[in-house]
Amino acid sequence: MHVAFDQKPLTRRERTNNVKKRDVFGKYSEQAKVVLDALLEKFADYGVQDMEGANVLELSLLDLFGSKIQIRRGIFGGVEQYTQAVKELELALYDISEQKQA
Repeated sequence: MHVAFDQKPLTRRERTNNVKKRDVFGKYSEQAKVVLDALLEKFADYGVQDMEGANVLELSLLDLFGSKIQIRRGIFGGVEQYTQAVKELELALYDISEQKQA
């Protein structure tokens, strides 16, 4: 981002905090917000590649929601909806318009 768009480089934690401030996931249920927040924390610690795999749903924080199948189907309504939510999360983390304001 810094080189390509002449934007201040942000840490993963700064990106995570920006997404939380914007309340990007207001349209989701409370359970879905908890899952997405856990994914944000995972990103802050390890980066985006760990967020995209289905195994990320095996985080101990998410155990109370059930298996990864139960999370994707029961909370998000299916694999496609879960995948779309993760894509929205990734787009929000790298939102160029937000960084121009920073």
